[in-house]
Amino acid sequence: MSVSTRPLRLLSSTSDRTNLPLFVFLPGMDGTGKLLEPQQAGLKSIFDVRCLSIPPDDLTGWNGLVEQIAGLIRKEKQRFPSRHIVLCGESFGGCLALRLAVRHPPLFDRLILVNPASAASRQPWLGWGASFTQRLPGSLYRLSTFGLLPLLIASHRVPVVSQQALLAAMQSVSPPSAAWRLSLLSQFEIEKPALERIEQPVLVLASGSDRLLPSVQEARRLERHLPNSRTVLLPESGHACLLEKEVRFSSILKSSNFCADAKKPVLVLLR
Repeated sequence: MSVSTRPLRLLSSTSDRTNLPLFVFLPGMDGTGKLLEPQQAGLKSIFDVRCLSIPPDDLTGWNGLVEQIAGLIRKEKQRFPSRHIVLCGESFGGCLALRLAVRHPPLFDRLILVNPASAASRQPWLGWGASFTQRLPGSLYRLSTFGLLPLLIASHRVPVVSQQALLAAMQSVSPPSAAWRLSLLSQFEIEKPALERIEQPVLVLASGSDRLLPSVQEARRLERHLPNSRTVLLPESGHACLLEKEVRFSSILKSSNFCADAKKPVLVLLR
């Protein structure tokens, strides 16, 4: 189901840098892609960065989202067939990334997941949250986002400007769309055999102080079923770890030997 007539888009903050691998960021529940901004400078030194933008009133299901994203990436591959592609999915976007890797494995070369929300369906509060959000008028929904901040971030690690950006991103989504995306998470499931068929190298980033989801336990679970994976633990980080001033995503990729190589293909997924 989809009530939005606007398509998904891949946004770029710079002109094409076709000499670098393509980095495609799949955002969290907000769907804006704007929350990657604190990491952009470091990433732009090693990637040509694109951020997925999902319309704030979109009610598209998993399959529709995956097929639209696959189409956008195919267009990039048609423009520059030999360029390596990195897919980055965070939280809700991590679920999208896993589905893409299962359904369209030729599109990617490596996979990175940061606090993927793939454990959300096992959280009993999620169904209630979707039902509650759907009934909220816009003004109360925007007010409720303030109460979510302690679950999403370790506030002492996130600059005020990034906290404000997070609030603005959450408040930009319509209540029906927020409820719909929560309902998608409550239904999310990928069978173990499908995970075991993902052959690309996978890097999983897991926040040790995530108050929203059991990200460390989920990282260990995924690591058991993804045949070529490893986990990097961020012990002090909250769920929205990419907003933290102490987290340097590009440095993590470099120290993990997980940056795109000009001679080797790459795939990356986050939150």
